[in-house]
Amino acid sequence: MVNWWFIRFRDCTHSCTELNLKPPGSSFSGAGGFAFAGKIMSKVPLTVTGAEKLREELHRLKTIDRPWVIAAIAEARAHGDLSENAEYDAAKERQGFIEGRIQEVEGKLSNAQIIDPKLLDADGRCVFGATVDLEDQDSGASVTYQIVGEDEADIKLGKLSLASPMARALIGKYVGDIAQVQAPGGIREFEIIDIRYE
Repeated sequence: MVNWWFIRFRDCTHSCTELNLKPPGSSFSGAGGFAFAGKIMSKVPLTVTGAEKLREELHRLKTIDRPWVIAAIAEARAHGDLSENAEYDAAKERQGFIEGRIQEVEGKLSNAQIIDPKLLDADGRCVFGATVDLEDQDSGASVTYQIVGEDEADIKLGKLSLASPMARALIGKYVGDIAQVQAPGGIREFEIIDIRYE
């Protein structure tokens, strides 16, 4: 018998067995996250690579960008009248952006559910973190995507957001299955050629 748990990612709901998440003692909160012992937790899925990139960005923001903008503000203050000092205004605006991004990245990392695709036991199903080879049924063109979190998504690099229509169509499917994707030009079909966890 399969236990069905549910997790919500923005506008779509997936079963946790599709994502290979089986949290003991959890239940669906209905509010966009899991309820653990009555507390709502909103976890954001990230691959190990995505989490590492966010950590690198946070380190750069704190050790390079923040000190640079503080020095720029100090230099602009040295020029005198702050009411008509464009350099000061620009540096303060940049500081606000940097501090906001630091808070955003720290929040994402603290709420991250870090998933290592190499450790997944998905029984050949397409799940978060999987790399999928597809063949377009109309054109015969082959494409490869890895299903990742929203912050990692980059279609040029073959990184597909879990919230995208393509990823939602692929989740839970096996090799040989056909995924139907609603595209602007109508429904497109893709055959799953291979699924890897790398």
